[in-house]
Amino acid sequence: MQHLHYALKADHHLKHFGRLQFGLFLKGIGVSLEEALKFWRSEFIKGNMDVDKFDKQYAYAIRHNYGKEGKRTNYTPYSCMKIIMGNPPGAGDQHGCPFRHTRTDVLVQQLKAMKISSTQVDEVLVKVKSNHYQHACGMCFAAVHKQSSAEDTVLAIDHPNQYFELSQKILHPQKPSTSTIPRTMRTPQNATLQTSCASDVPGTDSETNTNKKIKQEAELDEGWENDDLDEIMSGVASMESM
Repeated sequence: MQHLHYALKADHHLKHFGRLQFGLFLKGIGVSLEEALKFWRSEFIKGNMDVDKFDKQYAYAIRHNYGKEGKRTNYTPYSCMKIIMGNPPGAGDQHGCPFRHTRTDVLVQQLKAMKISSTQVDEVLVKVKSNHYQHACGMCFAAVHKQSSAEDTVLAIDHPNQYFELSQKILHPQKPSTSTIPRTMRTPQNATLQTSCASDVPGTDSETNTNKKIKQEAELDEGWENDDLDEIMSGVASMESM
């Protein structure tokens, strides 16, 4: 999600699936509709877009995101599995999972920029090459938060908002959570990788349940058309892993 944030700050625009993935994530961490409209409008205007164009072409989709337009559906942030199995990024796109959709050489650069040791980078890449993307994310989380990377202690990362919330608990243990995602979508803090490893690889015994979950999430999204956040995003260690 940090990658999406930085891309937006650099280009003052994100394509549809990037806006969708990042917008729902922001909603999940507690950004209100009014704050979201202000945030997106301020960034798009910096890219020489006039206010009228933003309000006509983009504001509706943001309100739709919050259940204020169309079917009035209360959309939820995308899970890791939905991002991994969803629309892959094309030219000019910034969305997706870095472990699933980023070229290996670029991913290595990103991991090293997060001050992860060469040994830890190699361990992450082993999981990536084995299609265990969530496993790789959990190992990355442990590395950047200075936690044990032993497989029986590494957190299972199933959702970008879960990553954010757990990171905030480590960085700001006294700060109350602003998450709006349902409690059932979160993984307990003492969960281990064994709870999610099978699900990150298509073709495993859990594929049927995974596909059902993706279908249910897709049904919720039917009908979708079309500088406090800076502090939040920069304050989270290695949001690139999301």
